[in-house]
Amino acid sequence: MKKQLLFSFALLLSFGLVAQKITGPIQVHQDQRYLMTADGQPFFWMADTAWELFHRLDEKETTHYLDVRKEQGFNVVQAVVLAELDGIQTPNANGDTPFLNLEKWEYNEAFFSHVDKVLNMALERNMHIALLPTWGDKLFKDSWGIGPEIFTPSSAYAYGKWIGNRYRNQKNLIWVLGGDRNPRESSQDVEVWNEMAKGLLESQNPANPIPITFHPQPTSPGGSSNWFHQANWLDFNMHQTGHCPNQPTYEKIAHDLSLSPLKPTIDGEPMYEEHPKCFNAKELGYSEAADIRKIMYWNVFTGAAGQTYGCHAVWQMYDLDKSPVNGPLKPWHKSLDLEVANQVKHLKNLMLSRPFFDRIPDQGLISSSQVDDQTYAVATRDKKGSFAFFYFPDGKTIKINLTSLKGSGYKMTWKDPRTGVEFLGNTGEKILEKKEFEVIPPSNGRGNDWILIVDALD
Repeated sequence: MKKQLLFSFALLLSFGLVAQKITGPIQVHQDQRYLMTADGQPFFWMADTAWELFHRLDEKETTHYLDVRKEQGFNVVQAVVLAELDGIQTPNANGDTPFLNLEKWEYNEAFFSHVDKVLNMALERNMHIALLPTWGDKLFKDSWGIGPEIFTPSSAYAYGKWIGNRYRNQKNLIWVLGGDRNPRESSQDVEVWNEMAKGLLESQNPANPIPITFHPQPTSPGGSSNWFHQANWLDFNMHQTGHCPNQPTYEKIAHDLSLSPLKPTIDGEPMYEEHPKCFNAKELGYSEAADIRKIMYWNVFTGAAGQTYGCHAVWQMYDLDKSPVNGPLKPWHKSLDLEVANQVKHLKNLMLSRPFFDRIPDQGLISSSQVDDQTYAVATRDKKGSFAFFYFPDGKTIKINLTSLKGSGYKMTWKDPRTGVEFLGNTGEKILEKKEFEVIPPSNGRGNDWILIVDALD
């Protein structure tokens, strides 16, 4: 019995289903498609968006936030040091601003000590922090940025080197440049970000290499890849799909994975839960769970290295004493328990339940003709052909083709992305011997999304 338990634990560990103590920053796997832990285990990026975490929450509130997100299955938190909502001039929850003297770039140790504490609170919970040194409005003024604009190539380099040196030994860190801003043409923007990255790299501890990515605004055809794919500092790509429903988000993933050299890619800002659709709540209403799940599964089954989730009230840590941005429906602490926040673990657990690094997208598994609309079904499998996953956004009937899978028989299992419940397909225990056949999900219509798991039996 003891040997069986040890074997079971080792198997779960190999699939990433047992929490592992963080021993160093995540890294890019040698096949350049996915991420792994410092000791080489699969790492599925399941992030929450908490841009104002360091700025608006005190230690007690941060403890509550991290504990809830940890319990829900998140392993990354995206947060900003020089925050968007007047993060330089409006003090944090402890009454501190980042600078004692901005003109002399004199940093406030009390402010950064709070950042230190939050990073270590996350580390204690085996959670990584995707840390933005600054929000992009500190680079140039736009319609919703508060600024002030403080970065030039030289100041960006100096700040990158300073903050990089401060956190060079932090084991749960990922650097994220950009901060929701795209480099402008005929400007120094690209140089600014390259110089900040240079400062980070020059302060890097070779024994604790911290990966770097870039968070842009919505853009096409990709995101960070549009400007920095060839940059030596960009370890993996990130894009933003924005806050309108039914966008073909999978196209950005496919675009990035078609580039050379191959790098992992992630949707770092999809539509937030309870966000006004297209910023127009009056006419379009607010996003719903069905909208969010669709984006998540579309992206991941198309080859993304993970997925970011966001809640409109939580990113801004809105409370009744704060000015709301774009109409949040309730305070952040009452928004932590929304539907999809409790469903992300089903996606993460599914992706870690089968061999992780060999997975590839394969739309050839679907033989029905499709159009790029809200019913678009996606498929993925492993290179060996031992399993395949299909995602049906609205439960429509499609024809699948299993010629790329090995074996002559298959086990079909349905998984409910709302609850995580799995049950055998309508064939029961019967082994399917046909390679091509029609599949009818258990239910259909908006919100009736389903996952079909097909395992080859020999």
